[in-house]
Amino acid sequence: MRFRWVGLVLVAGLVAGHAAATNVDSLQVSEVSYPRSIDLAGQSLRLNGAGTRYKAIFQVYAAGLYLRSKAASTEEVLRLDGAKRISLTMLREIDAEEMGLLFIKGIKANTPNEDYGAIVGSVLRMSQVFSSYKRLKRGDTVTIDWLPGQGAVIRVRGEQAGDPFVEPAFYAAMLRIWLGQDPADDRLKQALLGLAD
Repeated sequence: MRFRWVGLVLVAGLVAGHAAATNVDSLQVSEVSYPRSIDLAGQSLRLNGAGTRYKAIFQVYAAGLYLRSKAASTEEVLRLDGAKRISLTMLREIDAEEMGLLFIKGIKANTPNEDYGAIVGSVLRMSQVFSSYKRLKRGDTVTIDWLPGQGAVIRVRGEQAGDPFVEPAFYAAMLRIWLGQDPADDRLKQALLGLAD
């Protein structure tokens, strides 16, 4: 009986150790697991930060930011070269067209008028991409990648949505939705920059 008890303790210890190692390899945010590192366009990216977008008291989506190296400010994020990814996972069902319109609002709020004029065509096309999906359900994913040599690529539920957006300024404007001076959610901005408590 004593040996059986010791065996159970050892097995429990091994399971706990495996769970701890798994947790080290990912970050859990509102039931969404973000790997600490990913491969994108042949480059290794690391999770800069992740958090939850709230509207009033309701969780809307979880978001994670992947970069080649750590960045603690918006300026650092925008200066970094190489591939980048912002990954969103819906935490509730939302109207996809409304989300596209909110993205436009976020871009306008964080982009000077003279810069906005140069990307307005891409901004409108991005909005059309989202409106074509009607609804985004809980658990649906949206990734917005910067791929050097290609441009910004939007994927919804893992499938590429339309052609790449070639202007670097457009991708920078997208990132400013969450990282700009007037971000969608201040707490989420701090989380994506790795500054949250």
